[in-house]
Amino acid sequence: MSRRPPEAERLPALAAPGGELDRLVAEGVRTVGAGAVWAVGDARGTLGGGGHGTLGQGPYARLAAGPDTLYDLASLTKVTALWPCAGVLWQSGRLPLDEPLGSWWPPAAGRPAGAVTVRQLLVHTAGLLPYTRFERLYGPDRAAIRAGVIAAPLHRAPGTAVEYTDRAAVLLGYLVEDLGGARLDALAARWAWSPLGMTDTRYGPLRAAETARTAPTEYHEPIDAHLRGVVHDPSARLLGGVSGNAGAFSTARDVARFLTALLDPPARLPWGGPWITESLREQTGGLTPARGLSWLVAAGTEPAEGTFVHYGFTGTGIWVSRRLGRWALLLTNQVHHSRVTQPLTDLRNAYRRAVFG
Repeated sequence: MSRRPPEAERLPALAAPGGELDRLVAEGVRTVGAGAVWAVGDARGTLGGGGHGTLGQGPYARLAAGPDTLYDLASLTKVTALWPCAGVLWQSGRLPLDEPLGSWWPPAAGRPAGAVTVRQLLVHTAGLLPYTRFERLYGPDRAAIRAGVIAAPLHRAPGTAVEYTDRAAVLLGYLVEDLGGARLDALAARWAWSPLGMTDTRYGPLRAAETARTAPTEYHEPIDAHLRGVVHDPSARLLGGVSGNAGAFSTARDVARFLTALLDPPARLPWGGPWITESLREQTGGLTPARGLSWLVAAGTEPAEGTFVHYGFTGTGIWVSRRLGRWALLLTNQVHHSRVTQPLTDLRNAYRRAVFG
């Protein structure tokens, strides 16, 4: 009679070639319609992974999803680029989490944004408008968009509700750039990606050689083609491809390096243990959905279980649990096929249950 392997051995068994996770993803992509790359690991690195399906329709049907496929991370940019940069500034004493912005950041003084705190921006309780609509509201000029975001009225009183909005990351991105003295793409490369050897990770627009291994996203009528190597998110695209809310591209191989560092931060990492510990705990004081700093408590789990997740609109997702000492990623370009998300939601939930319980 077979016995369940000990917990320490369970993840390697799940991640074995042709094992439960591989079968789950292979079956799931047939329902989702988009190819997928998956990987799981612990503080030592990747324990297993694989790819199933193709990158899309038409000419993309000949291209298989794999560990070197570049994906538009969409909102995973918030945790792979913006969040570690905020951590560097916090750990160096330059980014207070709980002082109203208007009391220490001059652009916010006297503006509605001056009433909110960095912590509220990170947990989405700042009360900012729930939509972007930047071009309609502020026009195409980037300086006008920045001014408009900072001056925008609040949607509700800060600290009263959790309401996810891209405006929080865009606003925090402006603040991080001011404090860091450089654009967010340069700061993310310097503080997050280069120290971890994430050589495939960058903001777009991508060069031709990189675009050739990038998963296409949605058909874009103005160019009569699918977006590929250019950010899908319209707000980030309006901002030149570099924003706190979206714009980064990466591979499963690089994202695995990032997630491994959350469990075993290298000594050279300037946003290491203290920031990770502070962020990966419930920060919303009983408001729902429960969130940490940038991260969301995973669906189907309780905050005390310590499993956190972040998703991207294009079809990406990452999970981490310091309590269990494991991480997982599932990268797809679902939006290339459809904006019907339920099949992908079902696959994500099944995948999370298999890895984290």
